[in-house]
Amino acid sequence: MESFVHEAFFYRGRDEFLAATVPFIEKGLAQDEPVLAATQPANLSRLRAALGTTVSQLHLVDLVRAGRNPGRILPAVLLAFVHAHAGRRVWMISEATWPGRSDLEYPACVQHEALANVAAAETEAIMRCPYDAESLPPTAITDAERTHPVVFSPEGSHPSTQYADPFTVAEECNLPLSAPPADAVTFPVAIAQLAGLRQFVAEQGEKAGLPAARIADAIIAANELASNTLDHDGGPGTLACWTEADHLVCQLDDHGHIGDPLAGRLPPGAEALAGRGLYVVNQLCDLVRIHTRPGRTTIRVLIGPGEGAPRLRW
Repeated sequence: MESFVHEAFFYRGRDEFLAATVPFIEKGLAQDEPVLAATQPANLSRLRAALGTTVSQLHLVDLVRAGRNPGRILPAVLLAFVHAHAGRRVWMISEATWPGRSDLEYPACVQHEALANVAAAETEAIMRCPYDAESLPPTAITDAERTHPVVFSPEGSHPSTQYADPFTVAEECNLPLSAPPADAVTFPVAIAQLAGLRQFVAEQGEKAGLPAARIADAIIAANELASNTLDHDGGPGTLACWTEADHLVCQLDDHGHIGDPLAGRLPPGAEALAGRGLYVVNQLCDLVRIHTRPGRTTIRVLIGPGEGAPRLRW
């Protein structure tokens, strides 16, 4: 079997999308191997129409919902699919960067694509990543060439001449986050204050108009972040909360340093006693952004009113 293959392809319109995905999917199915198509809803509809009854043989995932937080895509979608079919080669379509991604989300998308080359390096997976060249900005195409070792085109696959070291690209996206707005409210992170911190987040979630289930997610996420600060940094830290559009934003600042860029992007093993905090936060939040450097880390999470990410079963 081949080792991990990670391809980008650039499409303009329905026909070019289908020309690069349908034969790929049919090749995997013809070899009786698991196939996943994780993309935006419009492209899922195109695949259903083009494949007809064959579509029942593959796994379809709305990545706009399941992958709204780019940090969730590797552990909860792609690696989960690989691990569910351990010992077999898998074929995956993964469209993590679609038109409409916000400026805050975008660096996390680039980090995801870069770090996939590390996280999936030992897997027997072939992953082809669509990019809507008609609607995405030129920087997205350039970044795709830097994060994918291979570029697919109708003429065939070829090595990307722009491909860069994954850790270098991930570090370039380790960007400073803006300070909380003037109307943000804060709470100290201290071991004796965890119960108060959870109540504080519940109150902020209610003020933001979140439904009860999403307030519960926000409480768990904030508690995990605070616990990580106390476990690894010893504290103190500060949690700031504010409302942005219809989202509750929680931002934790402490004096620690996250040295592993894959932290939270890999599913922790069943026996793991550490490394679960950021993983849990990635599963619960609509976006997780981290800026870390020696002596200072800022983590911002967004929790919106919509349903949380689906629990996928393969």
